[in-house]
Amino acid sequence: MPLAGGMMQGYQCGQLWGAALAAGAQAYQLLGPGAQAETAAIMAAQRLVESFRAQNKEINCLEITEVDMKHVKTMQIVKLFLKGGPIRCFSMAGRYAPLALNEINAALSEKPFAAPPRPVSCAAMLAQKMGLSEMHMAMVAGFAGGIGLCRGACGALGAALWISGLKDSQADAKLEMQNPRASALIDKFVESSDYEFECAKIVGRKFENVNDHACYLRAGGCSKIIEALADQGS
Repeated sequence: MPLAGGMMQGYQCGQLWGAALAAGAQAYQLLGPGAQAETAAIMAAQRLVESFRAQNKEINCLEITEVDMKHVKTMQIVKLFLKGGPIRCFSMAGRYAPLALNEINAALSEKPFAAPPRPVSCAAMLAQKMGLSEMHMAMVAGFAGGIGLCRGACGALGAALWISGLKDSQADAKLEMQNPRASALIDKFVESSDYEFECAKIVGRKFENVNDHACYLRAGGCSKIIEALADQGS
């Protein structure tokens, strides 16, 4: 739920975060634990982003809904409903789901994957630090670089929010788009990222490929952010 509305910040549509999780789960089922599955998840996520953009012209919730999720006002919600926003989102999901499945299957059929040594994904690295399983590490791996290295809102933050929601669901807590745990994670994140949300702005460049991202992590890139999120989410 915290990933809905682009992490309730207007960034990448929640459908993309969900599709990337599905890609990671499928990669784990096919390839097992390790760098190869994480690499496959990122490559599938790249295809998912491009197919979503081609189908919907935009990938960010703000551009799709024309609602500023950071400063939601009553009239904006009324406008969204009057324009058929919820119905449009359900329709988008219905159209995108089979396309996403095809993209995942196509990406994962392109074997073998040349995988760099771990860490491959900032999101998977965070999941490991937070004590999650190899399966969960593979599931969030595609979030890397703002989902498939697309430079959007930070994938490590997305992973932290998903992990927080996962823990809430396991504890039978009420699932909400906005809750104190998610808000605390976002607050901790912006403190450690100099108040930037997007991967490209945080790191100051675009990652060329999976290996480029992995080299950045091995050199200590984003370690401050990952440690801050892991401490807050534990």
